[in-house]
Amino acid sequence: MEESVELNDFKAAMQLIYGPFDSLNASQTANWTFPENPGGHRGRYLWTDAFGVLNFLTLYKETGGDQKYLTLAGSLIKTVHAILGYDRGGKARLPGASTQNPLGGGLRIGKVNEKGPDGDGQYHHYLAIWMYALNRMSVASRDRSYNDQAIALARAIHPHFFLDVKADAPRMYWKIAMDMSRPLVASEGNLDAVDGYVVFSLLAATAGDPGCLAGEMADYQRVIDRKAKHTISNDMLDLGMSLWIAQWGSPDHVSAQQMGTRYKLDHQELFGEYARRTRLAFRDFGASLGLRCYACYAGDDKPAYERLARKLLRGGWEAFLRYQPEEELRPISRVMYTAALIPGGE
Repeated sequence: MEESVELNDFKAAMQLIYGPFDSLNASQTANWTFPENPGGHRGRYLWTDAFGVLNFLTLYKETGGDQKYLTLAGSLIKTVHAILGYDRGGKARLPGASTQNPLGGGLRIGKVNEKGPDGDGQYHHYLAIWMYALNRMSVASRDRSYNDQAIALARAIHPHFFLDVKADAPRMYWKIAMDMSRPLVASEGNLDAVDGYVVFSLLAATAGDPGCLAGEMADYQRVIDRKAKHTISNDMLDLGMSLWIAQWGSPDHVSAQQMGTRYKLDHQELFGEYARRTRLAFRDFGASLGLRCYACYAGDDKPAYERLARKLLRGGWEAFLRYQPEEELRPISRVMYTAALIPGGE
Protein backbone atom coordinates (compact mmCIF):
# COMPACT_ATOMS: atom_id res chain seq x y z
CA MET A 1 0.00 0.00 0.00
CA GLU A 2 1.45 3.35 -1.05
CA GLU A 3 1.77 5.73 1.86
CA SER A 4 0.72 9.38 1.73
CA VAL A 5 3.17 12.23 2.03
CA GLU A 6 1.56 13.12 5.37
CA LEU A 7 2.06 9.60 6.71
CA ASN A 8 5.71 9.58 5.61
CA ASP A 9 6.26 12.95 7.30
CA PHE A 10 4.47 11.62 10.39
CA LYS A 11 6.81 8.63 10.62
CA ALA A 12 9.90 10.74 9.97
CA ALA A 13 9.04 13.17 12.77
CA MET A 14 8.27 10.33 15.21
CA GLN A 15 11.58 8.63 14.41
CA LEU A 16 13.45 11.81 15.31
CA ILE A 17 12.02 11.32 18.81
CA TYR A 18 11.84 7.55 19.27
CA GLY A 19 14.58 6.23 16.99
CA PRO A 20 14.53 4.35 13.65
CA PHE A 21 11.66 2.05 14.59
CA ASP A 22 10.18 1.70 11.12
CA SER A 23 12.91 -0.67 9.95
CA LEU A 24 12.52 -3.05 12.92
CA ASN A 25 11.34 -6.62 12.50
CA ALA A 26 8.96 -8.23 15.03
CA SER A 27 11.72 -9.50 17.32
CA GLN A 28 13.56 -6.17 17.29
CA THR A 29 10.31 -4.28 17.95
CA ALA A 30 9.58 -6.40 21.03
CA ASN A 31 13.01 -5.56 22.47
CA TRP A 32 13.28 -1.95 21.30
CA THR A 33 14.80 0.51 23.76
CA PHE A 34 13.62 4.08 23.25
CA PRO A 35 16.37 6.71 23.11
CA GLU A 36 16.56 9.14 26.00
CA ASN A 37 15.18 12.48 24.89
CA PRO A 38 16.57 15.82 26.06
CA GLY A 39 14.15 17.83 28.15
CA GLY A 40 13.04 14.87 30.26
CA HIS A 41 14.43 13.31 33.43
CA ARG A 42 16.25 10.12 32.47
CA GLY A 43 14.94 10.75 28.97
CA ARG A 44 11.21 10.70 29.75
CA TYR A 45 8.72 13.58 29.86
CA LEU A 46 5.07 12.77 30.58
CA TRP A 47 3.43 15.12 28.06
CA THR A 48 5.76 14.19 25.21
CA ASP A 49 5.37 10.47 25.81
CA ALA A 50 1.58 10.66 26.23
CA PHE A 51 1.34 12.06 22.72
CA GLY A 52 4.01 9.57 21.66
CA VAL A 53 1.66 6.74 22.70
CA LEU A 54 -1.24 8.39 20.88
CA ASN A 55 0.88 8.87 17.76
CA PHE A 56 1.88 5.19 17.74
CA LEU A 57 -1.83 4.33 17.96
CA THR A 58 -2.46 6.65 15.02
CA LEU A 59 0.19 4.74 13.05
CA TYR A 60 -1.50 1.48 14.05
CA LYS A 61 -4.77 2.80 12.65
CA GLU A 62 -3.35 4.47 9.53
CA THR A 63 -1.38 1.37 8.50
CA GLY A 64 -4.41 -0.90 8.73
CA GLY A 65 -3.46 -2.48 12.04
CA ASP A 66 0.30 -3.05 11.81
CA GLN A 67 1.02 -4.77 15.14
CA LYS A 68 4.46 -3.14 15.33
CA TYR A 69 2.95 0.18 16.36
CA LEU A 70 0.70 -1.32 19.02
CA THR A 71 3.74 -3.09 20.46
CA LEU A 72 5.72 0.17 20.50
CA ALA A 73 2.85 2.00 22.24
CA GLY A 74 2.77 -0.69 24.93
CA SER A 75 6.54 -0.59 25.36
CA LEU A 76 6.52 3.19 25.73
CA ILE A 77 3.84 2.93 28.42
CA LYS A 78 5.94 0.41 30.36
CA THR A 79 9.04 2.60 30.01
CA VAL A 80 7.25 5.69 31.33
CA HIS A 81 5.80 3.81 34.30
CA ALA A 82 9.22 2.34 35.12
CA ILE A 83 10.82 5.80 35.26
CA LEU A 84 8.19 8.42 36.13
CA GLY A 85 6.38 6.10 38.54
CA TYR A 86 9.54 5.98 40.67
CA ASP A 87 11.52 8.56 42.61
CA ARG A 88 14.27 10.44 40.79
CA GLY A 89 16.90 7.95 41.93
CA GLY A 90 14.92 5.12 40.39
CA LYS A 91 15.20 3.08 43.58
CA ALA A 92 11.70 3.26 45.06
CA ARG A 93 8.15 3.63 43.81
CA LEU A 94 6.44 6.92 44.55
CA PRO A 95 4.66 6.95 47.95
CA GLY A 96 1.28 5.23 47.67
CA ALA A 97 2.34 2.93 44.82
CA SER A 98 2.88 -0.80 45.14
CA THR A 99 3.37 -3.87 43.00
CA GLN A 100 -0.39 -4.38 43.05
CA ASN A 101 -1.12 -0.69 42.37
CA PRO A 102 1.92 0.69 40.50
CA LEU A 103 0.27 4.04 39.72
CA GLY A 104 -1.01 4.60 43.25
CA GLY A 105 1.59 7.34 43.74
CA GLY A 106 0.87 9.16 40.49
CA LEU A 107 3.49 9.93 37.84
CA ARG A 108 6.19 12.57 37.86
CA ILE A 109 6.30 15.26 35.16
CA GLY A 110 9.86 14.34 34.24
CA LYS A 111 11.42 17.79 34.62
CA VAL A 112 15.20 17.87 34.27
CA ASN A 113 15.62 19.84 37.51
CA GLU A 114 14.47 18.39 40.81
CA LYS A 115 13.69 21.74 42.46
CA GLY A 116 13.08 25.36 41.58
CA PRO A 117 10.35 27.19 39.69
CA ASP A 118 10.56 24.68 36.83
CA GLY A 119 11.35 21.70 39.03
CA ASP A 120 9.82 18.25 39.03
CA GLY A 121 6.45 17.41 40.52
CA GLN A 122 3.08 16.29 39.20
CA TYR A 123 0.88 18.27 36.78
CA HIS A 124 -2.84 17.59 36.70
CA HIS A 125 -3.06 18.40 32.99
CA TYR A 126 -0.26 16.00 32.07
CA LEU A 127 -1.76 13.22 34.18
CA ALA A 128 -5.12 13.70 32.45
CA ILE A 129 -3.47 13.38 29.04
CA TRP A 130 -1.64 10.23 30.20
CA MET A 131 -4.90 8.70 31.46
CA TYR A 132 -6.44 9.48 28.08
CA ALA A 133 -3.52 7.76 26.33
CA LEU A 134 -3.99 4.66 28.52
CA ASN A 135 -7.69 4.68 27.69
CA ARG A 136 -7.06 4.86 23.95
CA MET A 137 -4.51 2.04 24.26
CA SER A 138 -7.14 -0.03 26.02
CA VAL A 139 -9.64 0.59 23.22
CA ALA A 140 -7.12 -0.07 20.42
CA SER A 141 -5.65 -3.22 21.98
CA ARG A 142 -8.92 -4.47 23.50
CA ASP A 143 -6.99 -4.95 26.73
CA ARG A 144 -8.95 -3.54 29.66
CA SER A 145 -5.90 -3.58 31.95
CA TYR A 146 -4.76 -0.24 30.47
CA ASN A 147 -8.08 1.40 31.32
CA ASP A 148 -7.96 -0.20 34.77
CA GLN A 149 -4.53 1.39 35.29
CA ALA A 150 -5.93 4.77 34.24
CA ILE A 151 -8.81 4.46 36.73
CA ALA A 152 -6.36 3.55 39.50
CA LEU A 153 -4.27 6.60 38.60
CA ALA A 154 -7.38 8.81 38.56
CA ARG A 155 -8.39 7.73 42.05
CA ALA A 156 -4.86 8.13 43.38
CA ILE A 157 -4.18 11.66 42.19
CA HIS A 158 -7.62 13.29 42.34
CA PRO A 159 -7.88 14.45 45.99
CA HIS A 160 -4.33 15.82 46.08
CA PHE A 161 -5.08 18.51 43.47
CA PHE A 162 -8.00 19.96 45.46
CA LEU A 163 -8.29 22.48 48.26
CA ASP A 164 -11.32 21.59 50.42
CA VAL A 165 -12.58 19.10 47.85
CA LYS A 166 -16.08 18.75 49.35
CA ALA A 167 -16.80 22.49 49.50
CA ASP A 168 -19.63 23.92 47.42
CA ALA A 169 -17.07 25.75 45.30
CA PRO A 170 -13.75 23.90 45.66
CA ARG A 171 -10.48 25.13 44.22
CA MET A 172 -7.72 23.19 42.48
CA TYR A 173 -3.94 23.38 42.20
CA TRP A 174 -2.26 22.71 38.86
CA LYS A 175 1.03 21.42 40.29
CA ILE A 176 1.81 19.33 43.36
CA ALA A 177 4.93 17.77 44.85
CA MET A 178 6.39 14.55 43.45
CA ASP A 179 5.12 12.64 46.49
CA MET A 180 1.71 14.41 46.30
CA SER A 181 2.22 15.69 49.86
CA ARG A 182 1.59 19.39 49.15
CA PRO A 183 0.77 21.88 46.39
CA LEU A 184 3.67 23.66 44.70
CA VAL A 185 1.52 26.52 43.38
CA ALA A 186 -1.48 28.43 44.69
CA SER A 187 -3.24 28.88 41.36
CA GLU A 188 -5.60 26.84 39.16
CA GLY A 189 -5.10 25.67 35.59
CA ASN A 190 -7.62 26.90 33.04
CA LEU A 191 -8.55 23.43 31.81
CA ASP A 192 -7.86 21.04 34.69
CA ALA A 193 -11.45 20.58 35.82
CA VAL A 194 -12.77 20.15 32.27
CA ASP A 195 -9.94 17.72 31.43
CA GLY A 196 -10.66 15.74 34.56
CA TYR A 197 -14.39 15.57 33.96
CA VAL A 198 -14.16 14.50 30.32
CA VAL A 199 -11.29 12.02 30.72
CA PHE A 200 -12.84 10.43 33.82
CA SER A 201 -16.13 10.03 31.95
CA LEU A 202 -14.27 8.23 29.15
CA LEU A 203 -12.59 5.91 31.64
CA ALA A 204 -15.91 5.06 33.26
CA ALA A 205 -17.62 4.46 29.91
CA THR A 206 -14.82 2.15 28.75
CA ALA A 207 -15.03 0.25 32.05
CA GLY A 208 -18.77 -0.25 31.47
CA ASP A 209 -19.47 1.30 34.88
CA PRO A 210 -20.68 4.91 34.48
CA GLY A 211 -20.72 5.44 38.23
CA CYS A 212 -17.21 4.25 39.05
CA LEU A 213 -15.77 7.79 39.12
CA ALA A 214 -19.01 9.67 39.80
CA GLY A 215 -17.77 11.32 43.00
CA GLU A 216 -14.61 12.61 41.37
CA MET A 217 -16.55 13.91 38.36
CA ALA A 218 -18.95 15.74 40.68
CA ASP A 219 -15.97 17.49 42.27
CA TYR A 220 -14.77 18.67 38.86
CA GLN A 221 -18.28 19.82 37.96
CA ARG A 222 -18.40 22.13 40.98
CA VAL A 223 -15.13 23.74 39.92
CA ILE A 224 -16.50 24.17 36.39
CA ASP A 225 -19.70 25.72 37.72
CA ARG A 226 -17.61 28.26 39.62
CA LYS A 227 -15.16 29.33 36.97
CA ALA A 228 -15.37 27.86 33.48
CA LYS A 229 -17.86 30.28 31.96
CA HIS A 230 -15.76 33.22 33.07
CA THR A 231 -12.36 31.98 31.93
CA ILE A 232 -10.82 33.86 29.03
CA SER A 233 -7.37 33.02 27.70
CA ASN A 234 -5.13 34.04 24.83
CA ASP A 235 -2.92 30.98 25.21
CA MET A 236 -2.54 28.96 22.02
CA LEU A 237 -2.16 25.61 23.77
CA ASP A 238 -5.23 26.30 25.92
CA LEU A 239 -7.14 26.98 22.70
CA GLY A 240 -6.01 23.73 21.12
CA MET A 241 -6.54 21.52 24.13
CA SER A 242 -9.99 23.03 24.77
CA LEU A 243 -11.13 22.19 21.26
CA TRP A 244 -9.43 18.80 21.38
CA ILE A 245 -11.11 17.76 24.63
CA ALA A 246 -14.49 19.14 23.51
CA GLN A 247 -14.76 16.49 20.80
CA TRP A 248 -15.53 13.95 23.53
CA GLY A 249 -18.38 15.96 24.96
CA SER A 250 -18.13 18.45 27.79
CA PRO A 251 -19.71 18.88 31.20
CA ASP A 252 -22.70 21.12 31.77
CA HIS A 253 -22.28 24.73 30.64
CA VAL A 254 -19.14 24.06 28.59
CA SER A 255 -20.21 23.12 25.07
CA ALA A 256 -17.81 22.72 22.19
CA GLN A 257 -19.15 25.96 20.73
CA GLN A 258 -18.38 27.83 23.95
CA MET A 259 -14.92 26.26 24.01
CA GLY A 260 -14.33 27.69 20.55
CA THR A 261 -15.39 31.22 21.45
CA ARG A 262 -13.65 31.68 24.81
CA TYR A 263 -10.32 32.54 23.20
CA LYS A 264 -9.65 36.08 22.07
CA LEU A 265 -7.12 35.81 19.27
CA ASP A 266 -6.77 38.16 16.33
CA HIS A 267 -4.91 37.62 13.07
CA GLN A 268 -1.77 39.37 14.26
CA GLU A 269 -1.61 37.24 17.40
CA LEU A 270 -1.92 34.11 15.27
CA PHE A 271 0.37 34.86 12.35
CA GLY A 272 2.44 37.96 13.11
CA GLU A 273 6.21 37.54 12.74
CA TYR A 274 6.86 38.59 16.34
CA ALA A 275 4.33 36.05 17.58
CA ARG A 276 5.92 33.27 15.54
CA ARG A 277 9.41 34.17 16.70
CA THR A 278 8.57 34.39 20.40
CA ARG A 279 5.84 31.76 20.77
CA LEU A 280 6.82 28.16 21.44
CA ALA A 281 6.18 26.01 18.37
CA PHE A 282 4.55 23.15 20.26
CA ARG A 283 1.82 25.53 21.45
CA ASP A 284 0.93 26.37 17.83
CA PHE A 285 0.92 22.67 16.96
CA GLY A 286 -1.45 22.05 19.88
CA ALA A 287 -3.76 24.77 18.59
CA SER A 288 -3.68 23.25 15.11
CA LEU A 289 -4.53 19.83 16.54
CA GLY A 290 -7.52 21.22 18.40
CA LEU A 291 -8.79 23.18 15.42
CA ARG A 292 -8.64 20.10 13.19
CA CYS A 293 -10.58 18.05 15.74
CA TYR A 294 -13.12 20.85 16.22
CA ALA A 295 -13.54 21.20 12.45
CA CYS A 296 -15.22 17.78 12.33
CA TYR A 297 -18.13 19.27 14.33
CA ALA A 298 -18.18 22.71 12.73
CA GLY A 299 -20.70 21.96 9.94
CA ASP A 300 -20.46 24.46 7.10
CA ASP A 301 -17.51 26.16 8.82
CA LYS A 302 -15.33 23.00 8.60
CA PRO A 303 -13.24 24.17 5.58
CA ALA A 304 -12.43 27.46 7.32
CA TYR A 305 -11.24 25.67 10.47
CA GLU A 306 -9.20 23.23 8.39
CA ARG A 307 -7.50 26.09 6.54
CA LEU A 308 -6.72 27.89 9.79
CA ALA A 309 -5.35 24.70 11.35
CA ARG A 310 -3.09 23.96 8.38
CA LYS A 311 -1.85 27.54 8.26
CA LEU A 312 -0.92 27.35 11.94
CA LEU A 313 0.76 23.99 11.41
CA ARG A 314 2.76 25.20 8.42
CA GLY A 315 3.67 28.51 10.07
CA GLY A 316 4.65 26.84 13.33
CA TRP A 317 6.87 24.34 11.54
CA GLU A 318 8.55 27.07 9.51
CA ALA A 319 9.19 29.01 12.72
CA PHE A 320 10.51 25.86 14.39
CA LEU A 321 13.00 25.31 11.57
CA ARG A 322 13.98 28.96 11.37
CA TYR A 323 14.43 29.74 15.06
CA GLN A 324 15.41 26.22 16.29
CA PRO A 325 14.24 26.09 19.91
CA GLU A 326 16.49 24.89 22.69
CA GLU A 327 17.36 21.22 22.43
CA GLU A 328 15.13 20.28 25.35
CA LEU A 329 12.06 21.67 23.54
CA ARG A 330 12.61 19.75 20.31
CA PRO A 331 10.98 16.43 21.33
CA ILE A 332 7.78 18.09 22.60
CA SER A 333 7.64 20.28 19.48
CA ARG A 334 8.09 17.31 17.16
CA VAL A 335 5.53 15.12 18.92
CA MET A 336 2.89 17.88 18.81
CA TYR A 337 3.67 18.62 15.15
CA THR A 338 3.14 14.93 14.43
CA ALA A 339 -0.13 14.79 16.38
CA ALA A 340 -1.48 17.77 14.45
CA LEU A 341 -0.36 16.36 11.12
CA ILE A 342 -2.71 13.36 11.39
CA PRO A 343 -5.06 13.69 14.37
CA GLY A 344 -6.07 10.23 15.52
CA GLY A 345 -5.25 7.72 18.18
CA GLU A 346 -8.16 5.33 18.29
